[in-house]
Amino acid sequence: MPLASECYAPRMSTEELLAQVLRLPRGERARLAEQVLSSLEEPEGDVAAAWADELQRRSRELADGTVAPIPMETARAEILAELKQRRGG
Repeated sequence: MPLASECYAPRMSTEELLAQVLRLPRGERARLAEQVLSSLEEPEGDVAAAWADELQRRSRELADGTVAPIPMETARAEILAELKQRRGG
């Protein structure tokens, strides 16, 4: 595996790279953050297979009408309410 200094222009320090990244628009920073975080994950074969099975199950449930889709705004509001409750707020 290459050293961090070999992955980008050696003239740029980590701090300079971060400064450049922080100048990107929010959406591009989010995409970049997702890619960097994903690069840290090393899913085991069993974990990847389990997620594939779960995705297939959920897709089947949506297709056959066992469950109904929830609008993004509703799901987000429910998640935030649950987090607030868990945090004692």
